[in-house]
Amino acid sequence: MIRVLRQLQTLARKAFSRKYLLYTNVAISISLSGVGDIIEQHYEIYTESLECWDRTRTRQMSISGMTVGIFCHNWYNFMDRRFPGRTLGIVLKKVMIDQTVASPIVIFLFFATLGVLRKATIDETIQEMKDKFIRLYTAEWVVWPPAQLFNFYLLPNRYRVLYDNTISLGYDVYTSYVINEKIDHAEHSS
Repeated sequence: MIRVLRQLQTLARKAFSRKYLLYTNVAISISLSGVGDIIEQHYEIYTESLECWDRTRTRQMSISGMTVGIFCHNWYNFMDRRFPGRTLGIVLKKVMIDQTVASPIVIFLFFATLGVLRKATIDETIQEMKDKFIRLYTAEWVVWPPAQLFNFYLLPNRYRVLYDNTISLGYDVYTSYVINEKIDHAEHSS
């Protein structure tokens, strides 16, 4: 048992090393975006609003997680280079910049990636963003400022995407629901 724990510790140290951190962060983002979608789909099956598990949808949400994971990995590196330190002022500045700059970019990346994967036209993707962006961005303001205070104040950079994705699992369930919700445009135009 101790041998297994040591091997896991060695694996974790290697995975979160500078050399492999991007791959680790992307793998975490892919996995947890997929898990979030699976949880949401199982809820939809339970409430009978979905007949069966849509593997294509889960694959698409996972790939969207990949694009977001790459962005977040680079974003956190940029933020720490641009705003080094963990004073309250620096942390609050990071949280505000994260919410006003990174959050809209992350939402855009989700929609853009899904638009490409679903073979949607640019107009269809833009319309979907218009229909759903505000709901997702509002939810971002509820979830992320407190989470990011903890993230920027206490965690070393190499664990930020892991923490982010752990918190994001619940948010990913909601994101999957909103992004896959059908909008009746006839209802909106009247």
